[in-house]
Amino acid sequence: METKNINELLETIKILRGKNGCDWDRAQTHKSIRQNMLEEAYEAVDAIDEGNIPHLKEELGDVLLQVVLHSQIAADNGEFTFEDVAADINSKLIHRHPHVFGDVNVKSVAQILDNWDKLKHEEKPERKSYLDGVSKAQSALMSAQKLSKKAVKAGFEWEKKEDILECVKSEINEFLNAKTDTEKEMEFGDILFALVNLGRYSGLDAEQCLISANRKFEARFRKMEEIAENEGIILEELNTKQWDDLWQRAKKSLAGY
Repeated sequence: METKNINELLETIKILRGKNGCDWDRAQTHKSIRQNMLEEAYEAVDAIDEGNIPHLKEELGDVLLQVVLHSQIAADNGEFTFEDVAADINSKLIHRHPHVFGDVNVKSVAQILDNWDKLKHEEKPERKSYLDGVSKAQSALMSAQKLSKKAVKAGFEWEKKEDILECVKSEINEFLNAKTDTEKEMEFGDILFALVNLGRYSGLDAEQCLISANRKFEARFRKMEEIAENEGIILEELNTKQWDDLWQRAKKSLAGY
């Protein structure tokens, strides 16, 4: 395996963090560049969704930069090194693939995933609850889906989709009957969580569904703005009926998008 470029990258970051390096790089901590990790990961995901391979290569480089920079900060603090990070993930992959690196026989992907979960649990004995291990930094929607999936592994599952639909209706009614802002906030959260369960039960990824809905809304709204500009329509002066007519025109012009 070619390691020249990796070693050069490690050396570059080491120099930047060194005595004669960059003041900004030397000043960074795990905490100060925390947001960078999230932003670069999201930009890589955007490139994947766009199917833009050259952009993906660039964004993966930015993600790798965060890994290397955090590793160098840790090395400077005497915590761990990039080599430690690579060794840990390599050991983890080998341990969780006994059907490849060991003598375990599997007959389906489902068995592979079951083995993965069991081995993961063995590696983390400090996790006592089925719900342990859900990131607090990820979006609330992703957390809801992860919590829901983990609860299902314990056997906490709906018998049929119709039951979840009834739950959604019940939560909506509770929201409509809520009196205070606090009650409304709690009940609205329950609606969202119930919808996440409905999506999961239907084999859908709630985060991806909302991303698609956001893109659809943005495309249609931008099309309305385009139509308005071309026809001299002042958006701020439209009434509800005119907005709806414009929305339908935008929707039709985008061929169902």
